[in-house]
Amino acid sequence: MARLTADFWVRAYLRRLEGEGITAFIAAKGDATAGAVMIVVATLDGQARVFQRSFDLQSGARVWVELMAGTEAEVSASVAAQRRFDPDLWVVEVEDRAGRHLLDAPGLE
Repeated sequence: MARLTADFWVRAYLRRLEGEGITAFIAAKGDATAGAVMIVVATLDGQARVFQRSFDLQSGARVWVELMAGTEAEVSASVAAQRRFDPDLWVVEVEDRAGRHLLDAPGLE
């Protein structure tokens, strides 16, 4: 199955969030074609979670998994360390008090 480029997926994701009234922006651009994507969800109370797409070994499906949760500073430090290790990594920051991210919505898996 053909895969979307990282750039295309990120832009489509931002439009989807915008359509739901959820604020989001690209915090770091990675490789336009094949960069991995991390989604940071900040709940605007000092807390945040970070998600990355992974493979479900049982089903073979691509799924979003939570890598960590904590204070925004802790999450930011972890993401910065990942960016130092992988400069092709995209980072999208979502800001929503309810913690909505739509990663479980059809078409975004």
